[in-house]
Amino acid sequence: RKMELSSGKLARFADGSAVVQLGDTAVMVTAVSKTKPSASQFMPLVVDYRQKAAAAGRIPTNYLRRELGSTDKEILTSRVIGQNHSLSFILCQILCNLLAVDGVNDPDVLAINGASAALALSDIPWNGPIGAVRVGLVDGETIINPTRKQMSSSALNLVVAGALQNQVVMLEATAENILQQDFCHAIKVGVKHTQQIIQGIQQLVKERGVVKRTVQKLFVAPEEIVECAKKLAFNKIYAVFTDSSHDKISRDEAINKIRLETEEQLKEKFPESEPYEIMESFNVVSKDIFRNIVLNEYRRCDGRDLTSLRDIKCEVNMFKMLHGSALFQRGQTQVLCTVTFDSIESSVKSDVISTAVSGIKDRNFMLHYEFPPYATNEIGKVTGMNRRELGHGALAERALKPIIPQDFPFTIRVTSEVLESNGSSSMASACGGSLALMDAGVPVSSAVAGVAIGLITKCNLEKGDIEDYRLLTDILGIEDYYGDMDFKMAGTNKGITALQVDLKLPGIPIKIVMEAIQQGTAAKREILQIMNQTLAKPRPNRKESGPVVETIHVPLSKRLRFVGPGAYNLKKLQAQTGVTVSQLDEETYSVFAPTPSAMHEAREFISEICKDDQEVNLEFGAIYTATITEIRDSGVMVKLYPNMTPVLLHNSQLDQRKIKHPSALGLEVGQEIQVKYFGRDPTDGRMRLSRKILQSPATTVLKTLTDKNSIVLGGTVPQSSTSPQ
Repeated sequence: RKMELSSGKLARFADGSAVVQLGDTAVMVTAVSKTKPSASQFMPLVVDYRQKAAAAGRIPTNYLRRELGSTDKEILTSRVIGQNHSLSFILCQILCNLLAVDGVNDPDVLAINGASAALALSDIPWNGPIGAVRVGLVDGETIINPTRKQMSSSALNLVVAGALQNQVVMLEATAENILQQDFCHAIKVGVKHTQQIIQGIQQLVKERGVVKRTVQKLFVAPEEIVECAKKLAFNKIYAVFTDSSHDKISRDEAINKIRLETEEQLKEKFPESEPYEIMESFNVVSKDIFRNIVLNEYRRCDGRDLTSLRDIKCEVNMFKMLHGSALFQRGQTQVLCTVTFDSIESSVKSDVISTAVSGIKDRNFMLHYEFPPYATNEIGKVTGMNRRELGHGALAERALKPIIPQDFPFTIRVTSEVLESNGSSSMASACGGSLALMDAGVPVSSAVAGVAIGLITKCNLEKGDIEDYRLLTDILGIEDYYGDMDFKMAGTNKGITALQVDLKLPGIPIKIVMEAIQQGTAAKREILQIMNQTLAKPRPNRKESGPVVETIHVPLSKRLRFVGPGAYNLKKLQAQTGVTVSQLDEETYSVFAPTPSAMHEAREFISEICKDDQEVNLEFGAIYTATITEIRDSGVMVKLYPNMTPVLLHNSQLDQRKIKHPSALGLEVGQEIQVKYFGRDPTDGRMRLSRKILQSPATTVLKTLTDKNSIVLGGTVPQSSTSPQ
């Protein structure tokens, strides 16, 4: 399908701007940067993606009727865009504004391409352009940029970003446990189609005659200081990085001690140098030493070879009162996962704007990830969820969602709290979450494990090509920091469920991606074997302390008594017993109880309020004697038999004349009147009675219900006695 790129009409004051359109969905992206260099080598790109309600032809439903804070979808899309664009020595802000959405084409891939075009058309220096496509897999057929309808039946949701020469820049995928070969084929097809977008952007840049500005790299360590730092600290740093007895804390302390000593010596030798030059010189030396040990000696700082996993320990059923729990320990990364069941009413509700723009629906499975500061022995603010926590939680949720049964009667919430962190906590969350789900008795189709693969490269400085590289299985935090790639992959023994690739390089060949998938698959299976030793399959039953859900059938004739006037009975049931009642269809209700004892109380309550719902089979069109039990402004409440719930006989049905109050007819409580029965209202089950109709001269049969015909729960239905009118 045709994707259109245009520029030069909107937002012309920005350094770069572009509009990308697919179908009737359009996104405008602007890029603006500071001209002054930044002291940080890699400034985090400021990306904001906003879904405007007007783009979907809607008005926001909040109190102010305007767009407020960013939604989860907007934050996650902003993260994906930011993963594709890294700028050195310069601060840049990219704003993505959704102009129009047609409900057919998702705008997130358009925003990635728009950001690429905006940067390429500006004078901001960067290593682009890039192109991005979404790849779907429907009935075994690979589809590029599928429609929303096609995605609903797709086994794969893969976003591929590529650079020139079929380089891979970013991958993000959710898959229905598809095979490795199908996944790899989809990546290759996606990268191939990104080249067409790149060529289109290049053509647009050529037509505009864009000239990039020259950024003076002011914050680079001088070579003479780097060489001096290398002479002073090389042996000390090398000894620390090759001593496998160190753990995260002791290694960091040892390096920091060397850093302080070296910086003091450098300050004495170079008294006129800037502080950042001293610090950056040490960073350059320590990074080079770490990477060269991996590249040249095939050694890692903790003593493992390149494909080995850290020690893994698993525990389940940590606390009996929890519905499900698991502790997953991989090296010095420790994650506590819990599972909580609740009613279907507790599912994540999608607002009308997100549904219209992105097709997001209610979710009855969610995973929430927490990364407190003590996980890395730091002091920090404990506030709401930040972008990093949201992104890591979304990745772990995508890894586990394909194994959750679609007809599960509860809403499931998995929490993942990182207690210790030394790399790959999101993939540890996927492993721990899988164990916690099985501990809770969720009939998952199979267990899920996740692993992070790292990359250390040796590049040709002149050409920028990768001359040599090493892939690292199950990376540490320091390997992620000094490395070039964080390749997170999760799945079952059969296939892949989620993948996310973050690169610090302008791009890597497809060959490295394929090798990383192969290496990750082998590690994933090894992790699953260890996890299966703790819990190989889901528990056959949920825990006794867990919730209970039952389905009850309420005929229309019983609905009024079950719900009560103004839903009084229903509210009282939920307040007294703690259950949640959800209506599934016209006559079926789902009752969720947090404990079995609460369900027992709910059963007794429902039995009590519905005990007299077994009533005489009233004859349509017959006349019955009713007793007035209450006088109201709108009419009178009457009973046809003693243990019947009173029903309203409206003023409009009391007399042929129009009356405003029953007192106009002299009616009193306890008075008997004759009414005609017209069945029940099909919508709410209310009994339909009329006294007015009897004031006409028509003759009929009068039905009398005596005390002998009173209804007892579980009793037989007696025959009605009749007498002539």
